[in-house]
Amino acid sequence: MRTRTVTIYNGLRIRVPEHIQRIDTHSTHGWQMRYGTPTLFFSDGQGQGNGPRPALKRAIDALRQRIADLPAPTGLQRGLSPNKQNDLPVGISGPILRHRPGRSVPECHFSVNLPRFGAKPLRRSVYIANQNTYTPERYQAALDSAIKMRREAEEKYQSDATTAKRSAAAKL
Repeated sequence: MRTRTVTIYNGLRIRVPEHIQRIDTHSTHGWQMRYGTPTLFFSDGQGQGNGPRPALKRAIDALRQRIADLPAPTGLQRGLSPNKQNDLPVGISGPILRHRPGRSVPECHFSVNLPRFGAKPLRRSVYIANQNTYTPERYQAALDSAIKMRREAEEKYQSDATTAKRSAAAKL
């Protein structure tokens, strides 16, 4: 898990994992754990042992627990973009009409963006039909296939991201 060095109000420098922020104001000092909801605050002046390091230890323990219980945040887009000009689901474009060399009629397909954790996303085509064989049933069958491909890729991405996050948390 990524860490950074934080200098707190008294000049002490402490290495802190991501998802934990330092809060130093005139009225409070402590660590805020921001992973899932609700966020949790661990004050320097409360709990077993006082001070920034024991409070950070409590925040890291809570972070480990949340990571073990919750799926990892992925950043994958879930909702439709307001700029999208059709009602197709996220990650699916089309139908795209393409005239291939050597063919007498154009073909129609969907383009599907398949996210992969830790790698570039793949772009796959789902064939609908050519100009002569196009029907609403074939369109719907191809759309269902594209949606299934995208959903499976998102589930694998989520699983891989959660596994990686839990592995990194074990090293804290």
